[in-house]
Amino acid sequence: MTSILCSLVQIFIYMIIVRVVLSWFPSTSGGVVAQVSYFVGRFTEPVLEWVRRIMPRTGALDLSPLIVLLFLQIVVQRMILKC
Repeated sequence: MTSILCSLVQIFIYMIIVRVVLSWFPSTSGGVVAQVSYFVGRFTEPVLEWVRRIMPRTGALDLSPLIVLLFLQIVVQRMILKC
């Protein structure tokens, strides 16, 4: 059971990283980048939006992916799941 949870957390971490990298590239409607961004966004946006509501505004810089990645790496994998 723990290995399944570790794998799911790791997949979510990869999805956030892909989302951040794809945000650096322009996406055209119907293009591959837009389709991948939409797919990844459907899974990551609920968590990132929750963090954005809690965090103070930092202007145009969105730090929510960094906060979520740190939380997943430190708290979930190291303390709870012992991955």
